[in-house]
Amino acid sequence: MSILAEKAAAIGRRVVDALLPQDCLLCCAPAGGALLCSDCHGELPPLPASRCPRCAQPAPGGEVCGRCQRHPPHFDALLALHPYAFPVDRLIQQLKYGHQLAIAAHFGNALAAACRDLGADLVVPMPLHPQRLAERGFNQALEIARPLARLSGVAFAADACVRQRATVPQEGLSLRQRRRNLRRAFACGTDFGGRHLLLVDDVATTGASVDECARTLKLHGAGRVSVAVVARTLLD
Repeated sequence: MSILAEKAAAIGRRVVDALLPQDCLLCCAPAGGALLCSDCHGELPPLPASRCPRCAQPAPGGEVCGRCQRHPPHFDALLALHPYAFPVDRLIQQLKYGHQLAIAAHFGNALAAACRDLGADLVVPMPLHPQRLAERGFNQALEIARPLARLSGVAFAADACVRQRATVPQEGLSLRQRRRNLRRAFACGTDFGGRHLLLVDDVATTGASVDECARTLKLHGAGRVSVAVVARTLLD
C-alpha cells in the first residue's frame, strides 16, 4: 500500500471511530470504531519467540523442528498471529458460529501486516465444501483472505481451489486419521506456473488440512506455498 493510501485509510478509520463508536467485543469497554479496546488487543496471546519457520511450533533457536525435518510438510512456511487459546479461540468461534464477519476483517488486516514481506504472488483461501458452505452461509477463510489480499496488493483467487469431497469432522481424530480423511479432498483447475501462493485459513490445528491443500496446489504447479492463519494450536 502506498503512503498516500495508508494516510487515506487512517483518516477513514478516524472518521469511522467518531461516527460509529462501538464496544469491545471481549470486555464491552468503549473501543471507538475498533473491534477490541487497546487493553484487550494488547493482551492477545503471542506465539513463542523461538518457533519452527516451517510449522510455527516452538523450536529451540527458531530452527526447523525435528518433526519437520523427519516429515517435511508440503507447505514451505506457516505464519500465525496467535496460539489457539483464550481469548483468540472465542473470537474465532464468534466468527464461525456467530456470523460476526467484522472479526474476519480485523484478522485479515492483521495478517496483511504480518505477511507484508512474504512476496506471495496469489492469495488463496482454504475452500469449504459446498454442503458446509450452505450450512454456514460463508467461508471464514475467504472472509479473512479478502482484506489480506486487498491491503497487500496481491491478486486474490477465491476459487483457485475447491473442496470436492465432504469429510467427517476432524475433531477427535489422530494426525494419521486426519490425513487419511483429507486425502483427495481438494481439487484445482488452474496451472499456477511456479507462482508463490499464500494459503489462508483461520486455524491450523495439526496442520493436516493446510498440508493436504498445499500438496494439491503444488501438484497444479505452485512453486512455493506459504500458509497464513490467525491461530495455531501448539503441541504440549
